[in-house]
Amino acid sequence: MVNSDFANCLRMCQEYFGVASNGGRDIENTLAQERFVLSSSRRLRLFTLFILYVAQGVPIGLFWFAIPAWMAANGADATDIAYVLGLTALPWTLKLVNGFIMDRYTFLPMGRRRVWIAGAQCVMIALLLLCAVAQPGVKDILLLGIAGFLVNMATTFQDVAVDGLAVDIMEEDERARGSGMMFGGQAIGIALATMLTGFAIAQLGPAAAYLLAAFFIGLITAYILILRERPGERCLPWSNGEAHPRNLNIQLGAWWPILKTTLKSLLLPISVLWFPVLLVRGFHYGMFTALTPLIGAGEVGWDEQSITGVVGSAQLVGGILGLTIGGYLGDRLGAKRATITMFAAYIFVSLAMWMIADQWSDPGVFTAFVYAWAGLDVLITVAALPISMRLCDPRVAATQFTLYMACSNFGISIGAWASGFSEVFGGIRPMFLIVASMHLLGLLLMLTVKFPRKGAVPEEVLENVAEAPGPRPSIS
Repeated sequence: MVNSDFANCLRMCQEYFGVASNGGRDIENTLAQERFVLSSSRRLRLFTLFILYVAQGVPIGLFWFAIPAWMAANGADATDIAYVLGLTALPWTLKLVNGFIMDRYTFLPMGRRRVWIAGAQCVMIALLLLCAVAQPGVKDILLLGIAGFLVNMATTFQDVAVDGLAVDIMEEDERARGSGMMFGGQAIGIALATMLTGFAIAQLGPAAAYLLAAFFIGLITAYILILRERPGERCLPWSNGEAHPRNLNIQLGAWWPILKTTLKSLLLPISVLWFPVLLVRGFHYGMFTALTPLIGAGEVGWDEQSITGVVGSAQLVGGILGLTIGGYLGDRLGAKRATITMFAAYIFVSLAMWMIADQWSDPGVFTAFVYAWAGLDVLITVAALPISMRLCDPRVAATQFTLYMACSNFGISIGAWASGFSEVFGGIRPMFLIVASMHLLGLLLMLTVKFPRKGAVPEEVLENVAEAPGPRPSIS
């Protein structure tokens, strides 16, 4: 009787997990595989998004903060720094192309996004190793710009793939917390990269910084290779597995349906009004990224190690804020009210810096400014991200979400480019009034436009959802 019950139990387990009758070993292997399936575990989803955004923050910290600080401390002027930052930021404005490619072409047996994430990170590693060999100097402005452009181009592919993954696998009630994990992770990655690569540059030279960044991204790549997005998929291209039915059902296999669906969703009035908010959100990042080393080196008199130390610490604090109170504010206040609060806080910071320009040489004032803008940037990003997700059509999630993020990144490029005209406007001080004016525009839009509180999912997706084993989850 006992043996019969055990045999029945074994057969039921085999049928449930879809394994052949090869004994308990197959079941154990399948159970082990299930522990690394993103759709089956909320904790694994959130941690994976967090760690992937940490990896994304590494090249940002290196090329957006450590390299400009090194340039400023070694005599580069505002025009040279703005040129390098402009090229570095350019790929982030071109992400819409990445999204179209990823929604059209993918290797479904490994999931919709994971193959792109792993591939992009491998390219990032190769380019960083090449930078370590080439070692462009402070006066090699074009080479530094090209290096920043290429590494960030690979990073944007990783970014788009991770954003698409988040939209694909996150449930509605996870989005506020997920936003905090994602952009908190990015801020922590930026912070660690800024501090560690800044220290490496000061002590050993830029080559050491490139190698350090490549090593860390390599560790994250090894992690992503052991995961699966959904049950039954392949871990590696040559592993056993097949495409998940959910992905087969929503995959658009031609360009025209992707373009048609994306344009239809983007041209909704509510979506059109969201673009200026994203543009404003990016503008301050590009502007303050360029102004920070100029104030630190020109007004305070610090070297690159001191500047990157403060920036890195500020980014770390911002990341912690994103992980802790970022998601909490989104849950407590709602995405709209949290974003309004952050815009108001940014206006206060910009006006305060404009009013106390004669105190910029005070290290305490400079440090407070860096901590304020870096922390608020993470919080406003976390607050606004759920709105972008809710506006996305899941069939073209990577493309549509990428376009939203590309708009924000276009604002970054505009801000970095505009910083190069500080001398035309009479110095750095008027730049803070420009930033405050842009934030006022964003604040007015948030106060007057009724953005969605929940995301819409097409009916055909609702009827064909197939997640982890068990009851079909509700989708709102």
